Amino acid sequence: MKVAEMRMLRWMCGHTLLDKIMIEDIRVKVVVAPIEDKMRKAKLRWFGHVKRRSMDTPVRRCEKLALTGMRRGRGQPTKYWEEMIKHDMVRLQISEDMALDRKLWRSRIRVIC
Repeated sequence: MKVAEMRMLRWMCGHTLLDKIMIEDIRVKVVVAPIEDKMRKAKLRWFGHVKRRSMDTPVRRCEKLALTGMRRGRGQPTKYWEEMIKHDMVRLQISEDMALDRKLWRSRIRVIC
C-alpha cells in the first residue's frame, strides 16, 4: 500500500524516483496523512459503530461466533479483524469502553494531516 501511495503522490507532484526526493518532503508538499493512518481510522470508526449497536443486531451476533476447530493454511497466519483492532487500540492507547462515547471515540481515532 505504501508503494502505491507514494507512486501516486510523486505523480501528483510531477516527480519520479529518479529525482530522488525524500518521501517526507513529498508528503509535506502534498499535505496528506499516511494511508495506514487513514485505514486504521476507518477500521476503528466501524468498530465504534458496531460496539454502540444493541446485542440483537446481526453484526453483534457475529462477534459470538467461535472460530475453534478451524484449520489455518501454511505460512504466517493472517490476522483476524478483531486482532487488528486490538493492535490498533493498543497503539493509540484507547479501550473498548471509550467506543460507547461517540464524541470521545471520534476525537481519539482522528487522523491529523
